Amino acid sequence: MNHIAPLGDPALDSRDSFPFPVFSWQTPFMLNVGDTAPHFELEDHEGKRVSIDDLLSGPLLLYFYPADFTPICTKQACMFRDTYESMVSAGVKVVGISPQDAASHARFRQEHSLPFPLLSDPTKATINAFGATGPLGIGVRRITYLIDPDKTIQQALVADFRVNRHEQFAAEAREKQEASQES
Repeated sequence: MNHIAPLGDPALDSRDSFPFPVFSWQTPFMLNVGDTAPHFELEDHEGKRVSIDDLLSGPLLLYFYPADFTPICTKQACMFRDTYESMVSAGVKVVGISPQDAASHARFRQEHSLPFPLLSDPTKATINAFGATGPLGIGVRRITYLIDPDKTIQQALVADFRVNRHEQFAAEAREKQEASQES
């Protein structure tokens, strides 16, 4: 039987006895560690076209979020803002992607003093390519990837409501990069 996503709990993982696909909150097509990040070219908060190749001069922390100005998305963006200097010092770029347009991103960046680029994906083509589409194709999942310069996914996290998990992810990515610079 072809299943959509693992349940994750071996004690409950008896999917072969189900006559239908088993669904979970895990994104069915989320990219895995070792996968190659898809190519994209999107408009940034200033209306300039930016491709993934433009962003990959070093490791890239690429995060997907549902919408500007929502409480959880604002908390997440401000968390990345507050850790931004340490990320840049470690050589890690931070970039966010959501479906809102460049004007919304510009207002969001200005209101919250966000120092990193926000990219617009109104068609959700890039969101879909990175597996960040919500259940049943509705909305956007809160997913963060660490991508190395050769476009390989080094780490991946989905946590829709627990922003602290994205903060831990960012700290681990920074520490990993700092350790690689020391060796």
